[in-house]
Amino acid sequence: MSQRFLILGIGNLLWADEGFGVRCVEYLNEHYDFPDNVELLDGGTQGLYLVQHVQETDVLIVFDAVDYGLEPGTLKIVRDDEVPKFMGAKKMSLHQTGFQEVLATAEFAGGYPDELLLVGVQPEALEDFGGSLRESVRQQIAPAVQIALDFMADRGVLASLRDERNRVALSPSQLAMAAYEAGRPAEDQAYRYGDARFITPIRSSEDAV
Repeated sequence: MSQRFLILGIGNLLWADEGFGVRCVEYLNEHYDFPDNVELLDGGTQGLYLVQHVQETDVLIVFDAVDYGLEPGTLKIVRDDEVPKFMGAKKMSLHQTGFQEVLATAEFAGGYPDELLLVGVQPEALEDFGGSLRESVRQQIAPAVQIALDFMADRGVLASLRDERNRVALSPSQLAMAAYEAGRPAEDQAYRYGDARFITPIRSSEDAV
């Protein structure tokens, strides 16, 4: 029986470099086809909802923005038993602690991957709601993806270039990088505490009268 591979991107697209993991999986989905034993998943900030997916895989590859304390844009690979430590050592957002709990819950329930690979990037900016990846982080998408492809190839799993006509989005088309950035207001007009495309304005008491 073939090993089951899960390629998982986690993070929040709405907080600048926090979206790195999801963008990596988006890139893979746009450009490559994989054998039936490989699943690509936009994990977003689903936290414990990912437990079942983790339990059902033999090899787990995770893309994420991780605060390693390194220079922005630096890639760092972590393997196997070291992965939970790095997923929760420096809390940057709710999803990261949540994924550490996902791994612990999966292990407690008796379903845990044989191999784990974390491909993490040191973020440059997080405090920018509605912003996209900074250039130092964006440039690491292709290298991060190649690390995953090489890792799978070493285990006999080969990806093939995808025909553009066969592309199926993993998430709503409005959140694809090109569409998301095209709709981003100019920097001097952007409201940094929210993004009008994704939040409902709160009416003041005067408006309600």
